[in-house]
Amino acid sequence: MNTDKRITLLQGIPIFGGISAEVIQVLLKQSVSKSVQKGDFVFREGDHSSSMYVIETGEVAIIKRNEEHRYLLRKMHAGDCIGEMALFDFMPRSASAYALEDAKMITITSADLMDIYQLDIEQFALLQMNMGREVTRRLRVADERCFRHRVEAEIVDGTIEFFDIDLEGDDVKSGS
Repeated sequence: MNTDKRITLLQGIPIFGGISAEVIQVLLKQSVSKSVQKGDFVFREGDHSSSMYVIETGEVAIIKRNEEHRYLLRKMHAGDCIGEMALFDFMPRSASAYALEDAKMITITSADLMDIYQLDIEQFALLQMNMGREVTRRLRVADERCFRHRVEAEIVDGTIEFFDIDLEGDDVKSGS
């Protein structure tokens, strides 16, 4: 993919919304492309990293492990970002990314972001706010899924229980 197409791709992604072509070009010049074959992991849950990836081509599954089972959280496609939490918390990966198809990605590291900070602090701040918004949006989606699952589980069991909050902030169960 040529540089102009890559800039257009990134500008169409919420994390890069409002980021100038010049700043994106700097990111692209210093970033590394990563190719992952179908059936390989981009990263694994528990890995330590300080990079995120922008999927240019292919499809990637985000998988969470629970004991010996693995569960699909979401499928990601061209134009999606994965692993951005690593740029905020420097904690081990909370899930794995597995290539469902051959995939090509742009790697963006915390060092790349520091270069943007030194180049243009306003663009850096906007990029950080955009990343925070995306992480928050994903958290809201996850919260909604958890809520819906809980509601469905209660209905399936044949009873509905409501929870009241007492003045001390502790959950208190009341009857249905």
